[in-house]
Amino acid sequence: MRIIGGKLRGLRLNPPKNLPVRPTTDLAKEALFNILQNQIEFEGIRVLDLFSGTGNIALEFASRDAAEVVAVDRSIHCVNYLKETAVKHGLSNIKVYKEDVFKYLAFETDRFHLVFADPPYDLNRLPEIPGIIFDKNLLLPGGLLIVEHQSMQNLSKHPAFAEQRRYGHSSFSFFLNQ
Repeated sequence: MRIIGGKLRGLRLNPPKNLPVRPTTDLAKEALFNILQNQIEFEGIRVLDLFSGTGNIALEFASRDAAEVVAVDRSIHCVNYLKETAVKHGLSNIKVYKEDVFKYLAFETDRFHLVFADPPYDLNRLPEIPGIIFDKNLLLPGGLLIVEHQSMQNLSKHPAFAEQRRYGHSSFSFFLNQ
């Protein structure tokens, strides 16, 4: 796992082996950020990273000068790893919270330019995520929600669904706040 862009480009991330995660692969992450760099300006945006795990995605946005990256995960080990990594590399734009994502979303009122969610693939509440984000109005106008999920899942029924991009067994579904 490595940071592919920004001021920390090329940095290898070496999280502990025992973390309860399935990190986004470098190939999928590179494809995702190639898509995003043609759609948004990273500098100055506010990002919410749900089910952040190792912080792979949060660190990528922070490296690219996002104004603020809020990362949420329920694993204290993941939270501690991300906090330590952010401090070690001077990324003061990352805020990390140890919380169940659905409990966190019940109380979140801030709005973001981009929300990224990479829940466990076997999470039965995964299809609820777009509805919660849009019902709570957590995206700024023109904001983007990206949900990583198994390619066999279909999240296209939500009215804000824009497209699905497949990368092997993983897919990214994009939702746009028009």
